[in-house]
Amino acid sequence: MTPVDRITPHQHDLGGGFLVRRALPSAQRQAVGPFLFFDHFGPVTAGPADNHDVRPHPHIGLATLTYLFEGAMMHRDSTGVVQRIEPGAVNWMTAGRGIVHSERTPDALRATTRRSHGLQLWVAVPAEHEEDAPSFQHAAADTIPALEQDGVAIRVLVGAAFGVSSPIKTLSPTVYVDFAMATDTQIRIPAVALERALYSVDAGILVDDELVPPHTMVVLAEGATPLVRATENTRLVMVGGAPLGHRFMVWNFVSSRRERIVQAQDDWEAQLFEKVPGETEFIPLPARK
Repeated sequence: MTPVDRITPHQHDLGGGFLVRRALPSAQRQAVGPFLFFDHFGPVTAGPADNHDVRPHPHIGLATLTYLFEGAMMHRDSTGVVQRIEPGAVNWMTAGRGIVHSERTPDALRATTRRSHGLQLWVAVPAEHEEDAPSFQHAAADTIPALEQDGVAIRVLVGAAFGVSSPIKTLSPTVYVDFAMATDTQIRIPAVALERALYSVDAGILVDDELVPPHTMVVLAEGATPLVRATENTRLVMVGGAPLGHRFMVWNFVSSRRERIVQAQDDWEAQLFEKVPGETEFIPLPARK
Protein backbone atom coordinates (compact mmCIF):
# COMPACT_ATOMS: atom_id res chain seq x y z
CA MET A 1 0.00 0.00 0.00
CA THR A 2 1.21 3.50 -0.80
CA PRO A 3 -1.03 5.84 1.24
CA VAL A 4 -0.28 9.53 1.19
CA ASP A 5 -1.41 9.93 4.81
CA ARG A 6 -2.96 8.06 7.68
CA ILE A 7 -5.19 10.30 9.76
CA THR A 8 -6.35 9.34 13.25
CA PRO A 9 -9.40 11.43 14.18
CA HIS A 10 -9.59 13.59 17.27
CA GLN A 11 -12.36 12.30 19.51
CA HIS A 12 -14.77 14.47 21.46
CA ASP A 13 -17.62 13.61 23.84
CA LEU A 14 -20.37 16.14 23.22
CA GLY A 15 -22.21 14.97 26.33
CA GLY A 16 -24.21 11.93 27.31
CA GLY A 17 -21.69 9.64 25.64
CA PHE A 18 -22.29 11.23 22.24
CA LEU A 19 -18.89 10.64 20.64
CA VAL A 20 -17.66 12.49 17.57
CA ARG A 21 -14.47 11.53 15.72
CA ARG A 22 -13.13 14.31 13.46
CA ALA A 23 -10.72 13.23 10.71
CA LEU A 24 -10.79 16.42 8.66
CA PRO A 25 -9.43 19.00 8.88
CA SER A 26 -6.29 17.51 10.40
CA ALA A 27 -2.71 18.53 11.07
CA GLN A 28 -1.64 16.54 7.99
CA ARG A 29 -4.08 18.11 5.54
CA GLN A 30 -7.11 20.35 5.38
CA ALA A 31 -9.06 18.44 2.75
CA VAL A 32 -9.37 15.39 0.51
CA GLY A 33 -10.73 16.57 -2.81
CA PRO A 34 -13.50 19.01 -1.86
CA PHE A 35 -14.14 17.30 1.51
CA LEU A 36 -12.79 19.56 4.26
CA PHE A 37 -14.73 18.32 7.28
CA PHE A 38 -15.30 14.67 8.20
CA ASP A 39 -17.17 13.84 11.41
CA HIS A 40 -18.09 10.31 12.48
CA PHE A 41 -20.62 10.34 15.33
CA GLY A 42 -21.81 7.44 17.46
CA PRO A 43 -22.90 4.79 17.64
CA VAL A 44 -24.65 5.93 20.78
CA THR A 45 -27.81 4.82 22.55
CA ALA A 46 -30.00 7.62 23.87
CA GLY A 47 -32.99 7.46 26.18
CA PRO A 48 -35.96 9.73 26.90
CA ALA A 49 -33.87 11.89 29.25
CA ASP A 50 -31.14 12.55 26.66
CA ASN A 51 -31.18 15.64 24.49
CA HIS A 52 -28.82 15.58 21.51
CA ASP A 53 -30.61 18.32 19.56
CA VAL A 54 -28.51 20.79 17.60
CA ARG A 55 -30.11 24.23 17.84
CA PRO A 56 -30.24 26.58 14.83
CA HIS A 57 -26.79 27.64 13.61
CA PRO A 58 -25.49 29.22 10.39
CA HIS A 59 -23.23 28.19 7.50
CA ILE A 60 -21.75 29.96 4.49
CA GLY A 61 -19.66 28.91 1.50
CA LEU A 62 -19.99 25.12 1.74
CA ALA A 63 -22.30 22.14 1.33
CA THR A 64 -23.11 19.86 4.26
CA LEU A 65 -23.68 16.15 3.70
CA THR A 66 -25.49 13.99 6.27
CA TYR A 67 -25.61 10.19 6.02
CA LEU A 68 -26.98 7.94 8.76
CA PHE A 69 -26.28 4.28 9.49
CA GLU A 70 -28.77 4.24 12.40
CA GLY A 71 -31.30 6.61 13.88
CA ALA A 72 -33.17 9.62 12.55
CA MET A 73 -32.87 13.42 12.55
CA MET A 74 -35.34 16.17 11.77
CA HIS A 75 -33.74 18.84 9.57
CA ARG A 76 -35.22 22.32 9.40
CA ASP A 77 -33.63 25.26 7.61
CA SER A 78 -34.14 28.90 6.78
CA THR A 79 -35.28 28.13 3.22
CA GLY A 80 -38.35 26.46 4.76
CA VAL A 81 -37.25 22.86 4.18
CA VAL A 82 -38.40 20.34 6.79
CA GLN A 83 -36.94 16.89 6.14
CA ARG A 84 -36.70 13.78 8.27
CA ILE A 85 -33.26 12.23 7.70
CA GLU A 86 -33.16 8.43 7.88
CA PRO A 87 -30.53 5.70 7.32
CA GLY A 88 -29.40 5.25 3.72
CA ALA A 89 -30.67 8.62 2.49
CA VAL A 90 -28.34 11.37 1.30
CA ASN A 91 -28.99 14.91 2.47
CA TRP A 92 -27.01 17.68 0.80
CA MET A 93 -27.45 21.27 1.99
CA THR A 94 -25.73 24.01 0.00
CA ALA A 95 -25.20 27.00 2.27
CA GLY A 96 -24.14 29.45 -0.42
CA ARG A 97 -24.30 33.02 0.86
CA GLY A 98 -25.94 31.89 4.08
CA ILE A 99 -28.30 29.32 5.58
CA VAL A 100 -29.42 28.47 9.10
CA HIS A 101 -30.53 24.99 10.13
CA SER A 102 -31.34 22.83 13.13
CA GLU A 103 -31.00 19.07 13.60
CA ARG A 104 -33.27 17.61 16.24
CA THR A 105 -34.58 14.26 17.41
CA PRO A 106 -37.94 13.61 15.73
CA ASP A 107 -40.75 14.16 18.22
CA ALA A 108 -42.04 10.60 17.78
CA LEU A 109 -38.70 9.23 19.05
CA ARG A 110 -38.12 11.46 22.08
CA ALA A 111 -39.86 9.12 24.53
CA THR A 112 -38.05 6.03 23.22
CA THR A 113 -34.64 4.41 23.56
CA ARG A 114 -32.90 5.03 20.25
CA ARG A 115 -29.57 4.59 18.47
CA SER A 116 -27.68 7.26 16.52
CA HIS A 117 -24.77 6.62 14.17
CA GLY A 118 -23.62 8.39 11.04
CA LEU A 119 -21.31 10.71 9.16
CA GLN A 120 -21.55 14.46 8.71
CA LEU A 121 -19.27 15.99 6.11
CA TRP A 122 -18.59 19.46 4.72
CA VAL A 123 -17.79 19.91 1.06
CA ALA A 124 -16.10 23.00 -0.33
CA VAL A 125 -17.74 24.55 -3.37
CA PRO A 126 -15.93 26.38 -6.19
CA ALA A 127 -15.15 29.97 -5.21
CA GLU A 128 -17.48 31.31 -7.90
CA HIS A 129 -20.40 29.49 -6.22
CA GLU A 130 -19.75 30.50 -2.62
CA GLU A 131 -22.39 33.23 -2.81
CA ASP A 132 -25.08 31.15 -4.56
CA ALA A 133 -28.57 31.01 -3.10
CA PRO A 134 -28.91 28.34 -0.39
CA SER A 135 -30.62 25.06 -1.33
CA PHE A 136 -31.28 21.52 -0.11
CA GLN A 137 -31.28 18.14 -1.86
CA HIS A 138 -32.72 14.95 -0.41
CA ALA A 139 -32.18 11.58 -2.08
CA ALA A 140 -34.22 8.85 -0.38
CA ALA A 141 -32.45 5.56 0.32
CA ASP A 142 -34.29 3.73 -2.47
CA THR A 143 -33.11 6.27 -5.08
CA ILE A 144 -29.40 5.70 -4.38
CA PRO A 145 -27.82 3.38 -6.98
CA ALA A 146 -26.73 0.09 -5.43
CA LEU A 147 -24.92 -2.96 -6.73
CA GLU A 148 -22.97 -5.98 -5.51
CA GLN A 149 -19.46 -6.92 -6.57
CA ASP A 150 -17.57 -9.94 -5.25
CA GLY A 151 -19.94 -10.16 -2.31
CA VAL A 152 -19.52 -6.47 -1.37
CA ALA A 153 -22.66 -4.31 -1.29
CA ILE A 154 -21.88 -0.93 -2.88
CA ARG A 155 -23.94 2.27 -2.76
CA VAL A 156 -22.80 5.29 -4.78
CA LEU A 157 -24.01 8.17 -2.63
CA VAL A 158 -22.45 11.06 -4.56
CA GLY A 159 -20.76 11.16 -7.95
CA ALA A 160 -20.06 8.22 -10.25
CA ALA A 161 -18.29 4.91 -9.64
CA PHE A 162 -18.66 1.24 -10.57
CA GLY A 163 -20.68 2.21 -13.64
CA VAL A 164 -23.50 4.02 -11.81
CA SER A 165 -24.20 7.65 -10.83
CA SER A 166 -25.87 9.28 -7.83
CA PRO A 167 -28.86 11.62 -8.29
CA ILE A 168 -27.18 14.25 -6.08
CA LYS A 169 -26.05 17.26 -8.14
CA THR A 170 -22.65 18.73 -7.24
CA LEU A 171 -20.77 21.84 -8.32
CA SER A 172 -17.39 20.10 -8.76
CA PRO A 173 -16.19 16.51 -9.22
CA THR A 174 -17.11 14.73 -5.98
CA VAL A 175 -17.37 11.07 -5.03
CA TYR A 176 -18.74 9.35 -1.93
CA VAL A 177 -19.24 5.57 -1.85
CA ASP A 178 -20.50 3.28 0.93
CA PHE A 179 -19.25 -0.34 1.05
CA ALA A 180 -20.84 -3.01 3.26
CA MET A 181 -18.25 -5.78 3.52
CA ALA A 182 -18.65 -9.23 5.06
CA THR A 183 -15.70 -11.05 6.62
CA ASP A 184 -13.03 -11.99 4.04
CA THR A 185 -14.72 -10.20 1.14
CA GLN A 186 -12.52 -7.89 -0.89
CA ILE A 187 -12.90 -5.02 -3.33
CA ARG A 188 -10.53 -3.23 -5.69
CA ILE A 189 -10.83 0.54 -5.13
CA PRO A 190 -11.10 2.33 -8.47
CA ALA A 191 -9.20 5.52 -9.33
CA VAL A 192 -12.40 7.48 -9.92
CA ALA A 193 -11.13 10.80 -8.54
CA LEU A 194 -7.93 12.79 -8.33
CA GLU A 195 -7.92 12.59 -4.53
CA ARG A 196 -9.52 9.78 -2.48
CA ALA A 197 -9.58 8.57 1.09
CA LEU A 198 -10.92 5.44 2.80
CA TYR A 199 -12.44 5.31 6.28
CA SER A 200 -13.60 2.15 8.06
CA VAL A 201 -16.53 2.87 10.32
CA ASP A 202 -16.45 -0.12 12.67
CA ALA A 203 -13.64 -2.65 12.06
CA GLY A 204 -10.09 -2.95 10.81
CA ILE A 205 -9.37 -3.57 7.13
CA LEU A 206 -6.45 -4.79 5.06
CA VAL A 207 -5.36 -2.36 2.35
CA ASP A 208 -2.94 -4.17 0.02
CA ASP A 209 -2.27 -6.54 2.97
CA GLU A 210 -1.43 -3.70 5.37
CA LEU A 211 -3.66 -3.64 8.43
CA VAL A 212 -5.50 -0.37 9.00
CA PRO A 213 -7.37 -0.07 12.33
CA PRO A 214 -10.97 1.13 12.47
CA HIS A 215 -11.68 4.85 12.65
CA THR A 216 -8.57 5.65 10.61
CA MET A 217 -8.62 7.66 7.40
CA VAL A 218 -6.23 6.47 4.70
CA VAL A 219 -5.51 8.98 1.93
CA LEU A 220 -4.60 7.10 -1.24
CA ALA A 221 -1.92 7.99 -3.74
CA GLU A 222 -3.17 9.48 -6.99
CA GLY A 223 -4.07 6.70 -9.43
CA ALA A 224 -3.63 3.88 -6.89
CA THR A 225 -6.13 0.99 -7.03
CA PRO A 226 -5.55 -0.87 -3.75
CA LEU A 227 -7.22 -4.15 -2.87
CA VAL A 228 -9.22 -3.84 0.35
CA ARG A 229 -10.20 -6.92 2.38
CA ALA A 230 -12.46 -7.02 5.42
CA THR A 231 -11.13 -8.96 8.42
CA GLU A 232 -14.68 -8.94 9.84
CA ASN A 233 -18.01 -7.43 8.90
CA THR A 234 -17.52 -3.70 8.35
CA ARG A 235 -18.79 -0.54 6.72
CA LEU A 236 -16.24 1.36 4.67
CA VAL A 237 -16.61 4.69 2.91
CA MET A 238 -14.60 6.35 0.18
CA VAL A 239 -14.65 10.14 -0.22
CA GLY A 240 -12.82 12.31 -2.70
CA GLY A 241 -12.90 14.38 -5.83
CA ALA A 242 -11.09 17.33 -7.35
CA PRO A 243 -9.29 19.62 -4.86
CA LEU A 244 -10.55 23.20 -4.72
CA GLY A 245 -7.65 24.89 -2.92
CA HIS A 246 -7.29 26.35 0.55
CA ARG A 247 -10.33 27.57 2.48
CA PHE A 248 -10.57 29.71 5.58
CA MET A 249 -12.63 27.92 8.24
CA VAL A 250 -13.92 29.56 11.41
CA TRP A 251 -16.66 27.88 13.44
CA ASN A 252 -19.39 26.94 10.90
CA PHE A 253 -18.17 29.34 8.22
CA VAL A 254 -16.06 28.48 5.16
CA SER A 255 -14.80 30.85 2.50
CA SER A 256 -11.95 31.45 0.08
CA ARG A 257 -11.84 35.00 1.50
CA ARG A 258 -10.91 35.77 5.11
CA GLU A 259 -12.93 38.99 5.13
CA ARG A 260 -16.08 37.05 4.22
CA ILE A 261 -15.70 35.00 7.39
CA VAL A 262 -15.57 38.19 9.46
CA GLN A 263 -18.70 39.49 7.74
CA ALA A 264 -20.53 36.24 8.51
CA GLN A 265 -19.50 36.46 12.17
CA ASP A 266 -20.78 40.03 12.34
CA ASP A 267 -24.04 39.08 10.65
CA TRP A 268 -24.71 36.13 12.98
CA GLU A 269 -23.88 38.20 16.04
CA ALA A 270 -26.38 40.81 14.84
CA GLN A 271 -28.90 38.07 13.96
CA LEU A 272 -29.12 39.21 10.33
CA PHE A 273 -29.33 35.69 8.86
CA GLU A 274 -32.72 34.38 7.77
CA LYS A 275 -34.52 32.52 10.56
CA VAL A 276 -35.65 28.90 10.60
CA PRO A 277 -39.46 28.96 10.57
CA GLY A 278 -40.84 27.79 13.91
CA GLU A 279 -37.50 27.97 15.75
CA THR A 280 -36.81 30.44 18.56
CA GLU A 281 -33.47 29.12 19.87
CA PHE A 282 -30.04 29.60 18.35
CA ILE A 283 -26.39 28.80 19.05
CA PRO A 284 -24.51 32.01 19.89
CA LEU A 285 -21.32 32.96 18.07
CA PRO A 286 -18.31 31.57 19.95
CA ALA A 287 -15.78 34.02 21.33
CA ARG A 288 -13.58 35.34 18.55
CA LYS A 289 -9.86 34.58 18.64
